[in-house]
Amino acid sequence: MLKPQHILIIRLSAMGDVAMTVPVIRALVKQHPNCKITVLSKPFLKPLFEGISNVSFYEADVKGKHKGIIGIYRLFRSLQKLDITHVADFHNVVRSKILRKFFAMTPVSIAKIDKGRAAKKALTRSENKIFKQLKTSHQRYVDVLSKLDFKVTISNPKPIDRKPLSENIIIKFGHKENKWIGVAPFAAFKGKVYPLNLMEEVIEELSSKGITIFLFGGGHHEIEILKRIESKYKNCINVAGEITFTQELELISHLDLMISMDSGNAHLAAMQQIKTITIWGVTHPFAGFSPFNQPSDYCILPDLEKYPKIPCSIYGNTFFDGYENVMESIKPTAIIKKAVSLLSE
Repeated sequence: MLKPQHILIIRLSAMGDVAMTVPVIRALVKQHPNCKITVLSKPFLKPLFEGISNVSFYEADVKGKHKGIIGIYRLFRSLQKLDITHVADFHNVVRSKILRKFFAMTPVSIAKIDKGRAAKKALTRSENKIFKQLKTSHQRYVDVLSKLDFKVTISNPKPIDRKPLSENIIIKFGHKENKWIGVAPFAAFKGKVYPLNLMEEVIEELSSKGITIFLFGGGHHEIEILKRIESKYKNCINVAGEITFTQELELISHLDLMISMDSGNAHLAAMQQIKTITIWGVTHPFAGFSPFNQPSDYCILPDLEKYPKIPCSIYGNTFFDGYENVMESIKPTAIIKKAVSLLSE
């Protein structure tokens, strides 16, 4: 008798990249309903997968019991007990490579992601740039599954069932009586952060229209900034540090719109089929990191005639001389106009 199919999907970080696995895994579950999936990732990301049928979550304690080669072997031995039949490495980093080596000694099928590094290098170089759309991360994840003979289509995602707002969220923020917008004004690197004074112009204008603005972020410094913004504008609520990650996901699922940088919050919204405007700096959607299933005109870009060498990098951590302030070429009115348009649809 054949063993039931059980796929181990490995994606340890970062939040946005792990969030991008969610639409792919949802499609996998629907199109292969007899297949069991275990996701291996960092513990705090477990809420991303709650409520998805046939999906279990296994915590990778990379700073504790799963640290180093001995720790990864310990992790392998634990995962072996789950009767894994297929390993899909969506990450392809040192830890996952070592884990694959251990699994290669057992009768399981293994496939790893092709990150397209050569094409990304050609896209981000300053001279002789090859400026074209690369595969999205979502498609790269699909390709890994295809190598394991699990064909998955993600082009027409089925609508997600939304749970009503929980009592805890209603107590905290009240019933939804108007339009709700999320604003996530931060990113990991300066090259992807819209100037705060310009973002405040967007917040001020939208909040003046009776729209409730929820501010998302994390870390002490960001929270202090968000609290200051909250105090300045009506209908503006800071979420960071006030609720759990699970509750944040719940709140995001009831937004009418998310406005985010090229960062994790965009993917948290898009994976829940929320309209998502992204504001881009020295990165570009062509690198393949646009939020899932969002039209290209939801991406608001700098002036590419003035800054023709964009993208400068894949992650926004480096930029060319003279490209330090590319996001200042995006007018707040462009963001406001797009937001108002999407809210009226």
